[in-house]
Amino acid sequence: MGSFDDEGNYTPRQIVADDLGMSFAEAIDGTMVEVEDGQLVNGTVVKIDRDEVLLDIGYKSEGVIPARELSIRNDVNPHEIVSIGEAIEALVLTKEDKEGRLLLSKKRAQYERAWGTIEKIKEAEGMVEGPVIEVVKGGLIVDIGLRGFLPASLVELRRVRDLAPYVGKTVQAKIIELDKNRNNVVLSRRAFLEETQKESRDSFLTNLKPGEIREGTVSSVVSFGAFVDLGGMDGLIHVSELSWKHVDHPGAVVAVGDPVTVQVLDVDFDRERISLSLKATQQDPWQEFAGTHEVGQLVYGRVTKLVQFGAFVQVGDGIEGLVHISEMSAHHIDSPEQVVTPGEELWVKIIDLDLARRRISLSIKQAAEGGELAEEYRQHFAVDEQGNWTAGPDDAEREAAWAEYYEAGGEPPAEGEYAEGQPEA
Repeated sequence: MGSFDDEGNYTPRQIVADDLGMSFAEAIDGTMVEVEDGQLVNGTVVKIDRDEVLLDIGYKSEGVIPARELSIRNDVNPHEIVSIGEAIEALVLTKEDKEGRLLLSKKRAQYERAWGTIEKIKEAEGMVEGPVIEVVKGGLIVDIGLRGFLPASLVELRRVRDLAPYVGKTVQAKIIELDKNRNNVVLSRRAFLEETQKESRDSFLTNLKPGEIREGTVSSVVSFGAFVDLGGMDGLIHVSELSWKHVDHPGAVVAVGDPVTVQVLDVDFDRERISLSLKATQQDPWQEFAGTHEVGQLVYGRVTKLVQFGAFVQVGDGIEGLVHISEMSAHHIDSPEQVVTPGEELWVKIIDLDLARRRISLSIKQAAEGGELAEEYRQHFAVDEQGNWTAGPDDAEREAAWAEYYEAGGEPPAEGEYAEGQPEA
């Protein structure tokens, strides 16, 4: 630097020979940093291209960070990762590649820093947090400074079928496996949820009593039943508790998002499992049938299955009765096929009603002899002077159908005949 006199005049410092005390080349070299492969360096972003970023680290040439070395995410846009003038840390991949360039990696520097942090977190049994960046086979990839694998079975308290909605969301998880040599980090969000929700789950289970009626929403449908969100925990409706009728697959009864009213069957505190029933909140069709029908009445049914000893006939919603082969005809027959076929509709008489065993015995041959109709059929039929059941006077639709038939050129029934489906006493 120069100097100032008493009057404030500035005199520049004189330049003398060997002012540097070294050669100019040595002076230039003294301003350059030394780097080695694997070294962590700090620099400033000076240029961003589509496939690389240039970083000034004070070296004799600017370092190059290829786009693939910017982030643990795949196919990133460099402009979304860094900006001009930003100070970042990078790891030296090679001092000089075949093109003479200094190659650097931002993601590997981040990786080295992250490992030290993550190892300390695992030792302390702490939590990690990061955004979900990718769905892969079997789970999710979470950015925790490096690629952490979160298996699908450990995303929630129950297995999640569709993982796509988690991409972009920030999640917290516990580290359950860590192996730097294999570059393997396995996470569990379920462990985090179990730990953080244990107190609330215990309280929820304590206040849940068998026999209670609760409102919920179907959260998942599986082959063996349906899970219902009760507002604090999920409970399971086993397929046998979905309906009073036989259920081939739970999806035929409920769907995800359906609001349902269920009864609590059992609460297992040790396993934290809740058993629910949907059918317990619905009318038992057997109770309903027994309350409106009695032995001796005629009912209309459809043949559902033939067996060696008779035929099963559906006489109500979810109600099937057996016509024993001895009650199929007034004369001897060798097989049910001689009298009825599956899908055929016909009148049968109730000859036994066992509610406790949920069994109904029916008779075709006794129905042919006549009898009292069950209540639900009486409004459609009336008794004529001969005591036969005929179309009732209020059956306007039936009468209109016959009238249309006659107008179309149909022949009226012969004397003594009666409309199909009407029982004859």
